Amino acid sequence: MAGVSLKNLVKVYPGVEEPAVKETSLDIRDKEFMVLVGPSGCGKSTTLRMIAGLEEITSGEIHIGDRRVNDVAPKDRDIAMVFQNYALYPHMTVYKNMAFGLKLRKFPKVEIDRRVREAAEILGITEYLDRKPRALSGGQRQRVAVGRAIVRKPQVFLLDEPLSNLDAKMRVQMRTEIGKLHSRLQTTMIYVTHDQVEAMTMGDRITVMKDGTIQQVADPINLYDHPANMFVAGFIGSPAMNFMQGELVEENGRLFFNEGSVRICVREDHRRKLEENGEKKVVFGIRPEDIRDSGALNETENGYYGNIRARIEVVEPMGSEIYLYMTTGTSRFIARVDSHLEVETGQDRDLSLNMTKVHYFDSATEQCIS
Repeated sequence: MAGVSLKNLVKVYPGVEEPAVKETSLDIRDKEFMVLVGPSGCGKSTTLRMIAGLEEITSGEIHIGDRRVNDVAPKDRDIAMVFQNYALYPHMTVYKNMAFGLKLRKFPKVEIDRRVREAAEILGITEYLDRKPRALSGGQRQRVAVGRAIVRKPQVFLLDEPLSNLDAKMRVQMRTEIGKLHSRLQTTMIYVTHDQVEAMTMGDRITVMKDGTIQQVADPINLYDHPANMFVAGFIGSPAMNFMQGELVEENGRLFFNEGSVRICVREDHRRKLEENGEKKVVFGIRPEDIRDSGALNETENGYYGNIRARIEVVEPMGSEIYLYMTTGTSRFIARVDSHLEVETGQDRDLSLNMTKVHYFDSATEQCIS
């Protein structure tokens, strides 16, 4: 097995001024499950295709293990790629689709048969080996595509949005199976998706990309709890983090965040960092689950002491919880509350904010201050 190292990787397409990937450096550890996530056009699939050798590198270096592979043909990089559209041969059976790559490499028939049947057993598709792709469901086709990669026993697996064509239930099932597969195979996997839920549930670490640049690399919990900037904070998490534009004002020795209609006292540990930053205009960020209905709090709960009053515009029942779309002054935000709370559109509610979970961002740079 092997890790993957990207050093100052750049991709510029002919006739396009703006690079698709800009000076990207990333070290992916041996046996790690790394997820590249970001919106469409952020450069994640382009990065994956450069690792695979399917896109020419404009500048920079790619190392797989201890080999520099810039000038190595895709077939010689010892990688296997699973595509979004499965890329199965429609005229071949499942068995022949999985065996085809090994046959081209002139593996003995006995070894090909052993590997295909072993992979089919792992993926639960043994009974489909004599069928053609058109006779399979989307999830079964995806398993075949993964099986075709497994039989190669490559150093690195590359998966480019492999679940995007599946329905919601099948996506959940397949991402669980891919996670179990990674644990079983103990090989390096690089997985591209635009779905942050997939990223959070599957990755050992996550690389968040925007406009061809890496915004942050971290494990899922650190990414969620300590976003580097407003983009990461807003992209990771569902519903997204709430943001309020405002300024810091000092009064009677205390520091307040003032949005106009919202005025919240800043905690002392946050105050030190905000004063070190020196900017008065900041963005206040809080996740929907850290906003609670004041009447639903019990006396033992600490941290919830930033209080605001807001009006409910939309009530969205989600089963175990309710999403409340609310307004206060010029700000709009979402709160996630218990499904048993009695609420209705047009109500004014008193809310408590968990000030231990608040984030402040520089209004100009959008970088996290605290």
